[in-house]
Amino acid sequence: MKHIVVLTGAGMSAESGINTFRDADGLWEGHDVMEVATPEGFAANPELVLDFYNQRRKQLFEVEPNQAHYDLAALEKNFKVSIITQNVDDLHERAGSTIVIHLHGELRKVKSTLDDNDILLWDKDLILGDLCKNGHQLRPHIVWFGEAVPMIEKAIDLCETADILMIIGTSMQVYPAASLKDYVPENTPTYFIDPKPNIGSGKNLTVIADTATAGLRKVMINLETY
Repeated sequence: MKHIVVLTGAGMSAESGINTFRDADGLWEGHDVMEVATPEGFAANPELVLDFYNQRRKQLFEVEPNQAHYDLAALEKNFKVSIITQNVDDLHERAGSTIVIHLHGELRKVKSTLDDNDILLWDKDLILGDLCKNGHQLRPHIVWFGEAVPMIEKAIDLCETADILMIIGTSMQVYPAASLKDYVPENTPTYFIDPKPNIGSGKNLTVIADTATAGLRKVMINLETY
């Protein structure tokens, strides 16, 4: 069974109504990312940061997977499909995908400020005073700027076994995620789907300037030959 590795970013969830991570002015939902997506921001104003992610978590329950999410899940009927996402939503899982690696964390989880491996499922508001089993404040299970990306090695391992690579809805500008495309075997067919692609065509590379759903449908036609 051929192995498809899919790298997804904010454009994957845009059709579900989730805003892309940063606007053109560098803000995320009206906030300076340095205030809400860094350890320093959390240390300076933990209540602001907790409230910010509480609002993002609430938004998640108001949206549904879009057709592109469902189409990727459907590919598992004929392929092994591994999804490596920069998104912190759970729309891939809700659509039925079974192998999903979250590089930047997950909104529906929290973790101890003492132990990164002490992770809990969490669907309610997180407030100051919510503690881990060892008595330390809980924080969003989000990889903030300046923090290590613990899932990157597992993602690299998956990329090294890819027969086909898809890149959907991400500019591939944020590292280390952007480096993953360099780990797929040489001559691996690669499909880059984005409404405003920032990459030119090349050997074994097909660029599709379209939304996630429309672009993926075009790729799926090609996949019938594999």
